[in-house]
Amino acid sequence: MSDQQTNRTDGESRQLDAVVIGAGFAGLCALYKLREDMGMKVRVYETGDGVGGTWYWNRYPGARCDSESFYYCFSFSDELAQEWEWSGKYPEQPEIERYLNHVADRFDLRRDIQLSTSVTRAEFDDAANLWDVYTEVGERVRARFLVTAVGCLSAANLPDIPGRDSFAGELFHTARWPREGVDFKGKRVGLIGTGSTGIQATPEIAAEADRLTVFQRTPNFTVPARHAPFKPEDQARIKQNYAAIFDRTRKSPAGFPYFPIDRKTMDVSDEERMEILDGLWQEGGFKFLWGGFNDLPTDLQAIEIVSEYIRDRIREIVKDPETAELLCPNDHPYGSKRPPIDTDYYVTFNRDNVSLVDIKKSPIQEITPTGLRTADAEHEFDLLVFATGFDAMTGSLLRIDIRGSEGVRLSDAWAEGPRTLLGLQVAGFPNMFTITGPGSPSVLVNMPVAIEHHVEWIVDCIQHMQDNGKTRIEASEAAQDSWVEHVAEVSQYSLMGKSNSWYVGANIPGKPRVVMPYTGGQPMYRERCQAVVDAGYEGFEFGA
Repeated sequence: MSDQQTNRTDGESRQLDAVVIGAGFAGLCALYKLREDMGMKVRVYETGDGVGGTWYWNRYPGARCDSESFYYCFSFSDELAQEWEWSGKYPEQPEIERYLNHVADRFDLRRDIQLSTSVTRAEFDDAANLWDVYTEVGERVRARFLVTAVGCLSAANLPDIPGRDSFAGELFHTARWPREGVDFKGKRVGLIGTGSTGIQATPEIAAEADRLTVFQRTPNFTVPARHAPFKPEDQARIKQNYAAIFDRTRKSPAGFPYFPIDRKTMDVSDEERMEILDGLWQEGGFKFLWGGFNDLPTDLQAIEIVSEYIRDRIREIVKDPETAELLCPNDHPYGSKRPPIDTDYYVTFNRDNVSLVDIKKSPIQEITPTGLRTADAEHEFDLLVFATGFDAMTGSLLRIDIRGSEGVRLSDAWAEGPRTLLGLQVAGFPNMFTITGPGSPSVLVNMPVAIEHHVEWIVDCIQHMQDNGKTRIEASEAAQDSWVEHVAEVSQYSLMGKSNSWYVGANIPGKPRVVMPYTGGQPMYRERCQAVVDAGYEGFEFGA
């Protein structure tokens, strides 16, 4: 593939059927479906110099998917499912990146992907019903449709700590990890953040660094992954059952090929409950939340029992009682924040070269040329790692200057929090579709499953428009208001809006506090989407 095919940057304005922003799971799926199913002329713009999205940028040590490999993949091609072989239960970043590159090559997607090109601005032309899309290299294209595939977790959050730029050592954010890697040998390392990324990176860095100090503001519940390589018989069984596996992922609450067992936490005796939890702990993974009891996401008494079970496991694993208690979350119930899974996280704090600092008790005051200073101590480091997450759900969209009908900016429309219809469209922004946008289950569902559902809905909608001679579609204000109200109402029955998490934007100073993902579960969401279609795309307005 020549550079001219993937990185064309002339100043000529060309007209396309659709522009897709992003070449991760969502962008590749959208390109394939729009091009192959609709015969559309599509261009994908990607900031990175390779495809992969999240799995291109997040190369930090220990980066691994926490959904099992054999259903964290595309289902739109039986041939693809049969030919690709995952090495084990939970694939590491390089393997997922190889998979997405294989997809790009297998379906000849690269010829319509322009790498190393960021979209900086997009403006809707009301008179022509077209989007004008501008890139950082000065290119301008026109397209009937704008499809955002920017990812829910792609806008890195680098806290503006005083003195950050004064640090004389090496400083990295996990979401912008250098391709050549980082050498920790013989170095004193400070790691800031104990979310999913910090939990994955900590054991890997500790095994190599001379000393690792982990700065924790909020402890997290994490459950063992129990990663293991696949045997040939595992591969054969998976491939024989792929049709059923993919069918279950589309019907289950969180996009996994299993369903909560029809029992409540208090329906069994204390002894039986302990046996069940012990079994789930030994099995590992998200089944601990989604496969044991059907009341865990909503019943506070039930989730507190499970929360205390995890705290007891922490106390068993971590030898130092003071460190163990620091690692025990007490300000939020399990499942109200993103539930990480890990490999050897807690046991890493038994190493002599690892220490834990509670920055809720002793906040970071500033970064210095030699390290950082907390309220009660100076820490010297050769290298600092920020595992501080993302401006989730909205950040990657709002960092683009998107202007809809009559020049309204998306940043203004979302000034008090994101507002969408079904997480798919925004009122006042015609012909723009947001794959896994706020107001959809997105991050609460196995992402490839959520992505494929959205892409299929978008393709069907565009087909409907073509069949009926329509060139413009947008969400009505009234329908959007109703959906936003429904999303907020449903969130009251979930624990996910009851903690200071990135689900509600609490990790970004000044960000409006709104429960951004749809917490009603995938089945109810899909029913709502289908009901809209069955009613003639009720809530959407079409123009010729």
